[in-house]
Amino acid sequence: MPEYLAPGVYIEEIERGPRPIEGVSTSTAAFLGETERGPTMPRLVTSYNEYRRYFGDPFDPGKYMADAVSGFFANGGNRAFICRIVAKGTATAEVALKNLQLVAIGPGASGGRIRVKAVDSTSTAGTGATRTAVGFRLQVAYWQTPAPSAGYPDPFDPDQNASLPRPTLTEDFDDLSWDPASPDYYIKRLQGNSALVALKPGAPLVTGSGDLEIGVLKALQVSATPAPASPAPPASPAPPAPAASAGAGLADFKGEADELDKRTGLSALELDAYREVALVAAPGITDLTITDAILTHCENSKFRFAVLDSEPHKGNPSDIDPRGQRKSDYGAYYFPWVMSADLQSGVPRLVPPSGHVLGLYARTDQERGVWKAPANDILRGVFDLEYPINAAQQAILNPRGVNVIRQFPGRGIRVWGARTLSDNSLWKYVSVRRLFIFLEHSLYEGTQWVVFEPNDEKLWARVKDTIRLFLRTQWRNGAMMGLTEDEAFTIACDRSTMTQDDILNGRLICEIGIAPVRPAEFVILRIFQNTAEAKG
Repeated sequence: MPEYLAPGVYIEEIERGPRPIEGVSTSTAAFLGETERGPTMPRLVTSYNEYRRYFGDPFDPGKYMADAVSGFFANGGNRAFICRIVAKGTATAEVALKNLQLVAIGPGASGGRIRVKAVDSTSTAGTGATRTAVGFRLQVAYWQTPAPSAGYPDPFDPDQNASLPRPTLTEDFDDLSWDPASPDYYIKRLQGNSALVALKPGAPLVTGSGDLEIGVLKALQVSATPAPASPAPPASPAPPAPAASAGAGLADFKGEADELDKRTGLSALELDAYREVALVAAPGITDLTITDAILTHCENSKFRFAVLDSEPHKGNPSDIDPRGQRKSDYGAYYFPWVMSADLQSGVPRLVPPSGHVLGLYARTDQERGVWKAPANDILRGVFDLEYPINAAQQAILNPRGVNVIRQFPGRGIRVWGARTLSDNSLWKYVSVRRLFIFLEHSLYEGTQWVVFEPNDEKLWARVKDTIRLFLRTQWRNGAMMGLTEDEAFTIACDRSTMTQDDILNGRLICEIGIAPVRPAEFVILRIFQNTAEAKG
C-alpha cells in the first residue's frame, strides 16, 4: 500500500474491471526448405522481392521454396519467416581484408561466388595535398552462376562493369568509419543490413585508423571441407518426393542444438522470438519422417497449423490416404500439385500447392476471419493442375482428409476441401481447428496479467469479464453459432470450477464453452413440385 507521510492531496490510479484481449495473428507463416543462400536462423520477409534479396532466386529444379513464397504473397500473404535448411557440416565461406574479417551469411557453395572490394570512401576531409578519405567504402557483389575461367569482372570498376556475367546482387556501403562513436561505425552499418556478408563471429573489432587493404577484389573462399552428409532416415513406405535433398534430412529439418543461437529449422521456431508463427509448411517435402516431425511440432505448440503437400506424379485416388499414414488435428493435406509460371523463364512449371494455399489462408483470415473455411476461392498464379479431379474422384478422397484443388469451367481453379487430418469429428474442419487455435492463443496472451494476482472472487469476476468482452466481439464478427451470447459461449470461473485444494495450491481454473460455426460442406437444395389448389 502507498504511504502517506505528509499532509496533502494524493492522486492514485487504480485498475478495475476487465482488461482488453487483443486477437493474435493467424496468418504469419513459416516456410522450411533449402534456398540458394541466406541465414539459417528464421528471418521475416514481407514480400517476394525481400525473399530474393536475402535468400536468392530459384536455384534447383527440385527445390520449391522460391515458388512457394512467391505463391504465398501472390495469394494474399503478408508475413513469412523463412527457415533455410542446410545439411550439417556445410562450410561457411570467409575472407580477411587484412584487419577486417568477413563471412558469408549462411553456409553453402554460394559463399564462393561473393566478391568483396574495399576502397577509400568518396567523402574526404582537408584541402589540397592534405585531403584524405574520411573512412572506407565496402562493395560486395554476388553471382548466381559459377565464375568463368577468367574470373568474375569487377562490377565496381567503370572499365569492367559492363562485362558479362553481371552480378545478381550488389551492395555498396560508403563512408564507413572505424570510430565506435561515429553514426557510420562499420559495425552499425554492416550488421543486419547486408544480405551477403557479416563480420566474422569472434573476430577482434577494429578501431582507430584501419590498415585496410584497398582496391583488392577477393573471393570468399570455403573455410573447410564439408563433412559427409549424415545417413538418411529409414525409407518410408511412400517414394520420396523429387524435392527431397540428398544433403538435408530429418535431423536438418529438426535443427536441434544445445546452443540457442545455433538452432535451425523446427527447433529454432520453438524460440519465443517466433511465437507469432501460426502456419507451417515445407514446400514439396513429402518424406513421412519430416512431415511427421512438422505435425508433431504443431501439436506440441498447440498454436500452429501445418499445411502438407501431396506427392507429385501420383494420380490414382485409391493410393492417396494421408490419414492412413498420420492422423493429426493440427494439419491439412492438399492434392494435386499445380502449374505455375517459372519465376525466371516464365515457362509452365509443376510446383507443390502449399505456398499458394497458405496465401489463401492469409487472404481468407484478413477478408472474412479465421472461422471461414479457406476454400471455394481462386488460387492466384495457378493456371493448370497436374491432375484434373472430378466429383466422383473427390468422393473417394474427401473422407480421407484430402483437400482437393479443382478446376471449374468459368470459375477458375479453386480449393475445394476444408478438412484436417483428424479422425475426430469435432476437429475434422480446418476452420474449426484454427478458430480454437486463435481463441486459445489470444486468451493465453491476454490473460498473462492474472498470474500471481490474489486468487479470490474479485479476480474471478475480472477474469470472466475480460474473457466475455473478447468472446462477445468474436461472436458479433461471426465466429460462433447462436442468436444470443448464452447460445454462443459460456464462461465459468468460481467455486464450481475450483476446489479448495485448487485454491490452496494456486490454481485458478476457468471453463469456457464455445459453439463454433462450421462450413456448409454439403449444400442440399430440395425441390418439389407444388400443385396449388384454388382457394374458394
